[in-house]
Amino acid sequence: MALHFELVTPEKLVRAADVWQVVVPGTDGDFGVLEGHAPFMSTVRDGSIQIYASAGATPEIIPVQGGFAEVNEKGLTVLAEKAG
Repeated sequence: MALHFELVTPEKLVRAADVWQVVVPGTDGDFGVLEGHAPFMSTVRDGSIQIYASAGATPEIIPVQGGFAEVNEKGLTVLAEKAG
């Protein structure tokens, strides 16, 4: 199974893909999300999102500034103030 991930800014959809894991820089610390994660919401601090296409893969890194992250039954959506 794969996790559906979307990274969105006010200007555009930056990234949308089915991935293995995403690590998000939350304001209370970094958190990883895999398929089947419990519903969750968090604010996002300035940092970098790490996107793993598969287990053991080298992560794709996307810098982000502020925003919110939501995990629900559809996957993970990060609404960032700025990304890239």
